[in-house]
Amino acid sequence: MTDLAAELRGAVRGEVGFDITSRALVTMDASNYRRVPLGVVAPRDVDDVAAVLEVCRTHGVPVVARGGGTSIAGQATGTGVVLDFTRHMNRVLSVDPEARTAVVQPGLVLDRLQEAAAPHGLRFGPDPATHSRCTLGGMIGNNSCGSHSVAWGTTADSVRELAVVTARGERLRLGQDWAGAPQGLRALVEGELARLRTGFPDLPRRISGYALDALLPEKGADVARSFCGSEGTLGILTEAVVRLVEAPRARALAVLGYADESAAAEAAAGLLPWGSPRSSEAESGGGPLTVEGMAADLVPSAAGLPGGGAWLFVETGGKSPGEARAHAEAIVRAADVMDSMVVTEDAAQRALWRIREDASGTATRMPDGAEAWPGWEDCAVPPARLGAYLRDFRGLLSAHGLRGTPYGHFGDGCIHVRIDFDLMTEAGVGRFRRFSGELADLVVAHGGSLSGEHGDGQARAELLPRMYGAETVALFERAKGVWDPDDLLNPGMLVRPAPLDANLRFSVLPRRPVDVAFGYPADGGDFSSAVRRCVGVAKCRTTTAAGSAVMCPSFRATGEEAHSTRGRARLLHEMLAGELVTDGWRSTEVRDALDLCLSCKGCRSDCPVEVDMATYKAEFLHHHYEGRRRPAAHYTMGWLPLWLRWVARTRTAPVLNALASVRPLARAAKRLGGIAPEREIPRVAGETFSRWWVRRFGAQLRGRAAAGWTGEPAEAPRTTVLLWPDTFTEHFSPSVGKAAVRVLEAAGLVVMLPPTRRMRVRRSARGDAEGVGINLWAPGRRMRVCCGLTYVSTGQLDRGRAVLRRTLDLMEPYLLPEPGGDTPPVVVLEPSCAAALRTDLPELLHDDPRAARLASVVVTFAEALERYAPEWTPPPVDRPVAGQTHCHQHAVLGDAPDRRLREAAGLTGEPSGGCCGLAGNFGFEKGHFEVSKTCAEEQLLPSVRAAPEGTVILADGFSCRTQLEQLAGVRGRHLTEVLADALEARGS
Repeated sequence: MTDLAAELRGAVRGEVGFDITSRALVTMDASNYRRVPLGVVAPRDVDDVAAVLEVCRTHGVPVVARGGGTSIAGQATGTGVVLDFTRHMNRVLSVDPEARTAVVQPGLVLDRLQEAAAPHGLRFGPDPATHSRCTLGGMIGNNSCGSHSVAWGTTADSVRELAVVTARGERLRLGQDWAGAPQGLRALVEGELARLRTGFPDLPRRISGYALDALLPEKGADVARSFCGSEGTLGILTEAVVRLVEAPRARALAVLGYADESAAAEAAAGLLPWGSPRSSEAESGGGPLTVEGMAADLVPSAAGLPGGGAWLFVETGGKSPGEARAHAEAIVRAADVMDSMVVTEDAAQRALWRIREDASGTATRMPDGAEAWPGWEDCAVPPARLGAYLRDFRGLLSAHGLRGTPYGHFGDGCIHVRIDFDLMTEAGVGRFRRFSGELADLVVAHGGSLSGEHGDGQARAELLPRMYGAETVALFERAKGVWDPDDLLNPGMLVRPAPLDANLRFSVLPRRPVDVAFGYPADGGDFSSAVRRCVGVAKCRTTTAAGSAVMCPSFRATGEEAHSTRGRARLLHEMLAGELVTDGWRSTEVRDALDLCLSCKGCRSDCPVEVDMATYKAEFLHHHYEGRRRPAAHYTMGWLPLWLRWVARTRTAPVLNALASVRPLARAAKRLGGIAPEREIPRVAGETFSRWWVRRFGAQLRGRAAAGWTGEPAEAPRTTVLLWPDTFTEHFSPSVGKAAVRVLEAAGLVVMLPPTRRMRVRRSARGDAEGVGINLWAPGRRMRVCCGLTYVSTGQLDRGRAVLRRTLDLMEPYLLPEPGGDTPPVVVLEPSCAAALRTDLPELLHDDPRAARLASVVVTFAEALERYAPEWTPPPVDRPVAGQTHCHQHAVLGDAPDRRLREAAGLTGEPSGGCCGLAGNFGFEKGHFEVSKTCAEEQLLPSVRAAPEGTVILADGFSCRTQLEQLAGVRGRHLTEVLADALEARGS
């Protein structure tokens, strides 16, 4: 392997990676399979590709081409050298609007082609759900389709010419009339004309096997089309000329409700009002552009959808919004539906399509949390037979005791499904194999194809004889021999395949639960199960954050797989496997990949399967540094609450601020503390929020006493809320806390702070809490509640648990389970602290019932006003806003109440998505500044710079405000401050 690596480095200009991390990142795609490669090469051009093939042929090492790694049948994995085209060969070379063509490289992400074509009113027709990260090379290799295939067909329908390098170094230009055909291919085809004319099912989604019938003379002897769907087994694609289609100027979406998926399937074929689904009428927008189906099992909430148990998403186009709507309404009238709706607003359409596009991820978890897997992801039958096929399919599932929810391209008869196979035990794998064989027979009996979009790979290639017969499969082998006589390219795919139950990625994982600190309640307490959540759909690899999305800022900043959520999950998988990453929790490869994880928690909500890399990172750091010296930043910023309380007790904030303003002292402090030298040390408040509140509360009591107050309530009881003095509000931004008190009291709420001394709790003989003792404020050291965020984010979980248990001890009197009693809501102003109390607390102290009770009463500022002061109307501000929704707010808390509160106050516009890049301690740590700044430059800083004068810059998180101040010189404000100022201006 050393000689191979050295020769490759001497032969190519691109990167050559034979290290553990490079190899671990590509052991898997989005399938059930895993293969460990020898190395990875990122070629810069066609000469690099040819050089790799020459070196590997000399060494007898296979070569696998890889794009976005989203293949679901295992064809993007291999044991030799993997070619990663996404790093360099990823450009749109040209767009010809008149010819309606584009010239692209194989590593180009589909969305980038769509962006290049859009100014000309054009688009690439096929659009898989993974359009934001799948590549054109992968689409050509798999002959991908997508939701618009009823209008614009498969990728093969959109290919004009292909530039290919064969395994023996021949450079070919493939096209019609035998253009670019390797020697011997024409003779092979001309000797098998009868078989090619009769042995291939006539389906809109027949992807399985080689498309040798495209070489028939009556079909133009199209070598480029025949190459599509060959899964990198015939040659290496280096360039493609593709056809573009006219994009409708306007679109509408008809959502049709049916009783179940079979009823929806039976209706789908009847919604195509013309003979050919590839007709010009579809392209012009006169007929359906999509006929997509999905059932209620895959919908997080049916709210906003028409009534029914399954739906068809039928998109129509037109030259104007009115024309598009008219087409959609015509389809509704023609359809026999339970209920329906027509959506024309772009944002609403995007929200509905997001449900459908996320199905490949959401389907991997059953409603009860059981895991489900691909393997029979995309078989296809004639559309008219789809309803009958689905009924038989359901029967076969039941016969094997399996579950799965079909969805997909109903208009083309193509079905996606994830099934709850047990792939961890020998018996479960045996059932997987038996079911696969019987389902293959069922698909063939309905006149279908084993693959309708994603290719055969290892998942289905073994079963191709059941579809085509032994003679046609032998013909496939002969064709492979013509193109690749040395069997160098992606061996084991399509012909002479490995068994469908070999190389399963689960076989290397530990069978016993790993000893961990967090509870992982959604994964049965099993860390391996948590890591298995990542199925490789790679939504984290999107290069732009759409709308309010956050995941994955470090990938967008670096463009490197190792710094994506999927890349980190792959390394954790290999750590658990112990074959490639052998150091377990001590692994430096995993540590380095996690180093640039911002712990933004964006993946917890934006990932379709809710991978929670922030938690996995905390878990890893906990074990990695157990019994070892930690980085300096873990002590300075991880223990920040402790240091700040010491400053508050000694009243040394002015001294600390003065010292921090002396540059030589500040540089020395940052160097010792592991803080980025580019950062300024934030100023500590001279008076903490709690001290201000106690002083104010005392003054109020004295004022009441002077007025003759006897202690009896003078008015009707009001709701009491506990305002959480988080570390950032307490020590850095007490103005936020003061403003919150002002607004909450104006809304009629009574504001109190959590206790600072532990109250005495009476307990029964069994130890159950019965109530609070009369000596509430017993003498002793004052303590402070804390969410433990800084300890958790730095992986100091033992310390974090101790801090959280102390917090629960302080809060216990408010958490006693009293029948009919109300626990006062706990209002948390800092989103990251609220998220920590909602999620980290109950997951880290999963054995303490008080943790779940406290988590259940945590509310944000906007939630508190909406729930406990619903009649209150905020003062009018009537100004536009800019800024950014806090990433933890987006991922854990949700911002719907905030949006409603802003709207009620006349604050117009929406904060941007993404992550500010500071993310607590991340952006302050040495070595993180450039990534932190790049994250901020993605959405936050541009939105603030573009804001007109008078715009309110909202930033509820201390990190967001600090990033704005240090990088843009702009003061961001918490929503509480904006409303408090408006109250002051109103004089109320």
